[in-house]
Amino acid sequence: MATSTYLSNPSLTVNSVDLSDQTTSATLTVKYDALESTAFGGTSRVYVAGLGDHELTVELFMSYAATETYATLAALVGTATTVVMKPTSSAVGATNPSFTLTGTYLEALPVIDATLGELSSISLTFRGGVYAAAIA
Repeated sequence: MATSTYLSNPSLTVNSVDLSDQTTSATLTVKYDALESTAFGGTSRVYVAGLGDHELTVELFMSYAATETYATLAALVGTATTVVMKPTSSAVGATNPSFTLTGTYLEALPVIDATLGELSSISLTFRGGVYAAAIA
């Protein structure tokens, strides 16, 4: 049985700024609305893809330094931007594809989420946008 594994160390770029050093987890879900296209005479339901409804959820350490988490994201709340995810920071290729959401929407930014004695981290959700995958 063939198996393939990799050590999770994703690369995250938001609005052309690399936030990989602040990222602790990421989940990119590619989803399309299911539209029924069953016609008369059909014996089973048939579906086709409708509008894309993609979502990227990321956990980041909060940093207020220049070009870090807050500085990069504060101006993006309520706007559309581009995010790029890769499984690793290596060059894009067949074993390290690049996944892009162009025009994805950032609805909210928790500006402070702190607990005494713990590293501050935030959870973000980017919704929608045009999805593309590349291997070159």
